[in-house]
Amino acid sequence: MSSLNKKTVEDIAVKGKKVLVRCDFNVKMENGVITSDKRIVASLPTIKNLLDNGAKVILCSHLGRPKGEFNPEFSMAPVAARLSELLGFQVKLASDVVGESAQALAAEVKEGEAILLENVRFEKGETKNDEELSKKFAALADIFVNDAFGSAHRAHSSTAGVADYLPSAVGYLIQKEIQFIGGALENPKRPLVAILGGAKVSDKIGVIENLIDKCDTLIIGGGMAYTFMRALGHSVGTSICEEDKVELAKSLMAKAEEKGVKFLIPQDNRVGKEYAPDTENMLVNSDEIPDGWMGLDIGPATEALFSDAVKGAGTVIWNGPMGVSEWENFASGTIAVAKAVAESGSISIIGGGDSAAAVKKLGFSEKMSHISTGGGASLEYLEGKVLPGIACIDEK
Repeated sequence: MSSLNKKTVEDIAVKGKKVLVRCDFNVKMENGVITSDKRIVASLPTIKNLLDNGAKVILCSHLGRPKGEFNPEFSMAPVAARLSELLGFQVKLASDVVGESAQALAAEVKEGEAILLENVRFEKGETKNDEELSKKFAALADIFVNDAFGSAHRAHSSTAGVADYLPSAVGYLIQKEIQFIGGALENPKRPLVAILGGAKVSDKIGVIENLIDKCDTLIIGGGMAYTFMRALGHSVGTSICEEDKVELAKSLMAKAEEKGVKFLIPQDNRVGKEYAPDTENMLVNSDEIPDGWMGLDIGPATEALFSDAVKGAGTVIWNGPMGVSEWENFASGTIAVAKAVAESGSISIIGGGDSAAAVKKLGFSEKMSHISTGGGASLEYLEGKVLPGIACIDEK
């Protein structure tokens, strides 16, 4: 079953209909004040499309981890206030999720208006994908639209369960994720180059295995590269290394070779005496890391090797930094790769999380085709896993 032919908001008639929209309003807050409204702004195209087409919009989302009970600290009130400013009309907030207040507001919402339900995780049944709760969500509306990609890998009542009881479609944010990540996995413009970084091999095993079957070149950087160096028999000093994954690393490299996939790991490294931003550091080749030193970034020869591999790519998927990129002394590798991807002219897809943050911080966002809005969800998607919040949506 392909995720590429799911119904989108463009495929549904919404005039006069109540549309329940699951958004990702899990915004950063400090003392009840929103410190970044990026996620709210990102959901506006879907919301405005529905409003412009005469829908009666019922918005819902989770915020933080209130653990199934009402907690004013995690109330959606600041989100309702910000949405009201952005949309130019009052977005009323229900005082509960599916109770009397939510039912009353849903009953009176008019065409071209929107209301917001209280934090869906105030309900114990939400994270258990409770059937009764899913039915209560469905009872509020005529159509369900999921636009919360960041939660699409979780089978919860408001992300998946409710779709059992209502016609459904995806919003623009999920549509873009399907188009880019789904497209890169199912029918990529070649050559397909995947760049994987981050600390641990164990976090990315499924991704590596899935991508070896699909890509032309696989590049490994970040902390996870030292497990592969160990697999080649190199000493890695005090670098992060998962000894229990060394055999697996060997078999992954063998599998790549068997399939004719170029498998690149660092040739040189910037190593430090200790894990600290201003530690004494030096450059060494990958087979010469001295005892008592740890790899904290890729070196200049590797930057050139990786950048070269990206030139002429049709599609690039990048997930995870090349070193401890938040420290200036060890950010060079991540900057070089970001620059190479930005200038490659390829369809460039940046997985969520650290690589997305690095690309934004370095000012390369505008040059990337797609920056995923979900860290965990994009990883599971790249692994080839079925995402419940997308799988539940009606096919075209």
